[in-house]
Amino acid sequence: MHLRHIILSAAVLFSFSANAQLKLVCERTLNEDNEPAPVHPVPHERQIKWQETEFYAFYHYGMNTYTGKEWGFGNENPDLFAPTAVPDCMQWLSVARDAGMKGGIAVVKHHDGFCLWDTETTSHKCTSSSNINAQKTNIPRDFAAAARKLGMKYGFYVSPWDRNSEYYGTDRYVSDVFLRQCAELAQYGTDQFEMWFDGANGGDGYYGGKEGTRHIDRTVYYDTPNLRDTVHKVCPDCVLWGEGGEARWIGNEEGFSGETIWSTENRGYSPESNGTKGTEDGWFWLPGESDAKISDKGWFWHDGEKIKSPERLFQMYLETVGRNATLILNIAPDINGRLPEQTAEGLHKMGELLRQRLGNDIARKAKVIADAERMSGKNRNYKASNVNDGKKDTYWSTDDGKNSGVLTFSWKEPQEIRYVLLQENIRLGQRIRKFTIETSNDGKNWKRQGGDVKTTTIGYKRIIPLNGSTVNSYTDAVSAKYLRVSITDSKSCPTIQNIEIY
Repeated sequence: MHLRHIILSAAVLFSFSANAQLKLVCERTLNEDNEPAPVHPVPHERQIKWQETEFYAFYHYGMNTYTGKEWGFGNENPDLFAPTAVPDCMQWLSVARDAGMKGGIAVVKHHDGFCLWDTETTSHKCTSSSNINAQKTNIPRDFAAAARKLGMKYGFYVSPWDRNSEYYGTDRYVSDVFLRQCAELAQYGTDQFEMWFDGANGGDGYYGGKEGTRHIDRTVYYDTPNLRDTVHKVCPDCVLWGEGGEARWIGNEEGFSGETIWSTENRGYSPESNGTKGTEDGWFWLPGESDAKISDKGWFWHDGEKIKSPERLFQMYLETVGRNATLILNIAPDINGRLPEQTAEGLHKMGELLRQRLGNDIARKAKVIADAERMSGKNRNYKASNVNDGKKDTYWSTDDGKNSGVLTFSWKEPQEIRYVLLQENIRLGQRIRKFTIETSNDGKNWKRQGGDVKTTTIGYKRIIPLNGSTVNSYTDAVSAKYLRVSITDSKSCPTIQNIEIY
């Protein structure tokens, strides 16, 4: 071999060796904190922020408030929209905050196509009304401003289906009307947390006077990829519900999800049959949202309506937020542009129940130990005490290959216990398949708690009533000096971010 070839070969070998060493060094330092490998799929950061909102309000308000309908045909005279005062978004959100909600979503366009802001896309809007209060109405502007002032999250419902537009069912509707409306709404604030797209699509309508029935293929018609890009460029933390494909409908409008509910799902699932439980090995992250009404008559306000009791609302909270879903509770403003007094009073009592029953976390005062703890990394540890330190960025875990573990809480004196709240570190995926909760007064003799409640997966949040019932959850408390949570099955090493005890 010529000397030149020898030198070149040596250079290649040296380069390969250097690259290999560099790769090994990178691999060694890549996980210097010894964090568990994620179990895919995992949520986007905007989906995590969305789920942290947990409990928020839905405000169905618009033309239907004044016509008494639930679905307007699209041929309404704008003069029918005649509020007796400028709608009071500050009152809407103040009532919601008093109930323990963290935000709200305002309907700004329903299926009738009537818009509650001065959009450039249609004349079927509030500012076309002869009513002076209607002309001053701008729900997106006022709702966003009120939410920011109150420190709450906010978003908008805009119906993809438009029974007023002559262009609905054509390509022109999507480009010239729907996407433009979404872009206009995105401009009312870059901090929106959700944009809500109803699943009702196509059918009969006014359609600019042509009337008739129009059919669309919702899977492709709304140009969803472009829709997501359009909104996310302006509102990076805005989850697109429904047509946007970033959160799913639980599958009912009654305020409950399954006791076993996975945030993972597959495309083409049926919300009616699978929304309440998800798919354990689903290949993308699609968390569930449960929409429900506070009243007995409809989504929009109707004269003579009655509202659910605070106890029933608390049950709905346990069966949604407490089952790894979110709860969006509809509270409809009336013709005065305000929430009725009975609604405000009922929600105040609901808030009192939340503060009374889930407001004093005795886990923070407990000593907690684990039967196993993951080896610490350079900047992070995985101690048992991470589950009751009140921090969102710490968690307990076990070493790789150990897919179970036990956390034991203890107090010097017996505690009155009714609920246990658990949260996985979902940034690393939803992992836990099964767990148990037990109590003891001597640390030796243990009693299983929770009745027949399924203690399977946890996800973002799971609340277990120790008496085994969400209907009458606040009965006699369990008296105990010890409480232990045993993770008995997990897809990989479990990761528990938080445990609260009430």
